Amino acid sequence: MEEPIVVGIDIGTTKICTLVARLEGDADMRILGVGIEPAQGMKKGNVIDIAAATQSISRSIEKAQRTSGLEIQSALVSLAGSHVSGMNSRGVVGINGGVITQNDVDRALESAMAVAMPHNREVIHVIQRGFAVDGQDGIQAPVNFSGYRLEAETHIITAASSTVENIRQCVNACGVDVLQFVLNPLASGEVVLNKSERDMGVCVCDIGGGTSDLAIYINGDVWHTNVLPVGGNLISQDIAIGLRIGFDQAEQVKKQYGHAITSEVGEGEFFTLRTFGEELPQQINRRELVYIIEARVEELFQLLHQEIRRSGYDNLLPAGMVLTGGTSLLPGIRPLAAKILNMPVRVARPDNLLGLVDQLQSPAYSTSVGLLRWSEIMAQPAFATTHPRGSKIGGTNATSMDWNKVKSVISRLFP
Repeated sequence: MEEPIVVGIDIGTTKICTLVARLEGDADMRILGVGIEPAQGMKKGNVIDIAAATQSISRSIEKAQRTSGLEIQSALVSLAGSHVSGMNSRGVVGINGGVITQNDVDRALESAMAVAMPHNREVIHVIQRGFAVDGQDGIQAPVNFSGYRLEAETHIITAASSTVENIRQCVNACGVDVLQFVLNPLASGEVVLNKSERDMGVCVCDIGGGTSDLAIYINGDVWHTNVLPVGGNLISQDIAIGLRIGFDQAEQVKKQYGHAITSEVGEGEFFTLRTFGEELPQQINRRELVYIIEARVEELFQLLHQEIRRSGYDNLLPAGMVLTGGTSLLPGIRPLAAKILNMPVRVARPDNLLGLVDQLQSPAYSTSVGLLRWSEIMAQPAFATTHPRGSKIGGTNATSMDWNKVKSVISRLFP
């Protein structure tokens, strides 16, 4: 039988990454096409120039099509930005007959979705958190349970309709249909979290160029999400101002000489740099650079700490935080984060990939690869019967499925 093809387009502040992959067996995924292009017309997850953003997306798609030899017709697209917000909702229904059916579950979820929604907001995800039957909570699959009252707990993620439509317009202009938008940390979580972390309680944070995307998992489900409009670009801007150099040069200096902890850099370390107004290169003490970086990184994790405490789940995260995204590559960021957050922290990247993976085995591409994992589930026939938009990915029909895997993901996502 024909193996399904899956496609994901990660539209970030600093880069556009289009991936094409073929599913091989139960868990293997072979990358067939990669298209990475610097992002233009994007700022903090929002489109600020439709023409420029469309050109960047088009070039990324063309590269992926050229390397894969396939024509991309549709794809999953990442979404981030401070316009994204999450809320928890509960729906309650009565049970006729004393035994819960799938229809009762659907009615409870629909009841949970019946919340007042401003006209300028669009629902992106409705994530099932759990059920309670006659007051007994913690039930994941209530079908066939005996009871008279069913409560469904959900986490609803919404975004600004205008921003979503702008991104959809850019992708459609490239001849590609948007199957579904996927929030960045949820996509990243598919490739960087393990089941034990999800069940115990963990926070995944994808720190990109323009945003820091947060998702809290407890008992295997998403309980809280948020997007902070701060990221690695702010660090580069601070370096550009502090050392009096251009932004692009500051980005290179950050990657080559940057560190998050000043005390771990020797006092006698210097590097050469040509600053504004100087004809000859200047000797810069590396500690001066790291001092600038450390201040901004500390502020970033203090904001994340405040958000975690605001969620009310700060005491339910024994697995700590999993960092990913391009900024997580900064040396020293893990111990500094662990100190500020007072919890275990690890840096994660995509793994278990085949094919064109040289560039992708980095935290910077967790969201990109995570979109493929979501596409993999949507490509399953069982998923397609419930969610018709997922029946076709990249123009190739799915022909195989792993029912347990499909059921596991559907339990975490009810679109």
